[in-house]
Amino acid sequence: MDSESTVTTCYRHPRVECYVRCTRCERYICPDCMREAAVGHQCPECVKEGARSVRQARTLVGGRVSAVPVVTYVLIVLNVLVYLAELARPEVVDRFAMVGAGLAGPDGGHYLWMDPYPAGFSPEGLVGGEWYRLLTGAFLHLPPTEGTFGIAHVVMNMLALWNLGRLVEPMLGRVHYLALYLLSALGGSVLVLLIAPRDSVVGASGAIFGVGAAYYVMARRVGADMSRVNRFMAGLLLWLVLSAFVTSWEGHLGGLLAGGTVAFAFAYAPRNGWRPVVQVGVCVALVVVLGVAAVVKVSELTGGGIPQ
Repeated sequence: MDSESTVTTCYRHPRVECYVRCTRCERYICPDCMREAAVGHQCPECVKEGARSVRQARTLVGGRVSAVPVVTYVLIVLNVLVYLAELARPEVVDRFAMVGAGLAGPDGGHYLWMDPYPAGFSPEGLVGGEWYRLLTGAFLHLPPTEGTFGIAHVVMNMLALWNLGRLVEPMLGRVHYLALYLLSALGGSVLVLLIAPRDSVVGASGAIFGVGAAYYVMARRVGADMSRVNRFMAGLLLWLVLSAFVTSWEGHLGGLLAGGTVAFAFAYAPRNGWRPVVQVGVCVALVVVLGVAAVVKVSELTGGGIPQ
């Protein structure tokens, strides 16, 4: 039998006669195995190999591009679920709110901190070793019947997070955005500890102020029209001033400063192999600075002792 009469079959389906070759590996492929390519057709293995070799798109700060702001949605859902837990168990607020220094009385009540404290009382908050409050307070909100805003507190914060998060998360990528959010929340709590350690503070506002700062930094970095951004920042700063009369301005300012610092490091880190090192380094340094400040303040409040 001469070469012209040789029957060619698909490399994946030997019983199927075919006459088309993969443009990359030149193996014969049947219609079921053909994949459209820029020129001709390719086999499934070559398509997979090509996909692996394509460089994945990255955000300006080096994060993975994500069209859906999943982290923002998860944070909103988490805040709402925690709020529902507060409604079912009001004691959740006292247990997890950001409190630097407080006293739990023998009657189960909560009292202002004093050192030394009376017999029968016990420290609560960071002076009692409850360091988790630095973050848990950022996921709590005022119960409906308490505070200046009541249920409007959680509604306003979630609306702000919905609007800002959908802008900022795609600019940063999910991992960078989550790191910025948590560090902003931490920054807000630490400033509350430093300035108003006896206050009980709840709310995602500090973290949201940090996201707002990131919005401003990223807009400048990409050369966006700043007129709208500047108006937004003016409103944010105005609320920061007004919040001094009705909410925790310390948490807002701490979140704004921490978020701005992290966003600046993300946006202006060198675009080479050192970029992740610089970004991670700044985040770690910020955690260390905030941690040391918290430990020093708690030591001051407790007369030199560090609660475990």
